[in-house]
Amino acid sequence: MNATNSAFKAIADPARREILRLLRAGEMTAGELAQHFDMSKPTMSHHFAVLAEADLITRRREGQTIWYGLNTTVLQDVLAWMMDLAGAETQGRKK
Repeated sequence: MNATNSAFKAIADPARREILRLLRAGEMTAGELAQHFDMSKPTMSHHFAVLAEADLITRRREGQTIWYGLNTTVLQDVLAWMMDLAGAETQGRKK
């Protein structure tokens, strides 16, 4: 699966979009993020794994704590691709 497809799969889920929204404020621990959701730890771990696989989030470990942050470079690439696509579709309709 290419990076763009992975990113779209990742943001297709509302919980993962909320995780990304929460991370806009800065890095958060897995526990801090989990407090915003009513789901099991394995389910949260799955969401983190999907976002990390799509390279939308960064992970770093400090002792037993895992910190998550936004990978803004990849998010910017996906947004640029979407804007290019929207522009191409708009150009196609004007003809």
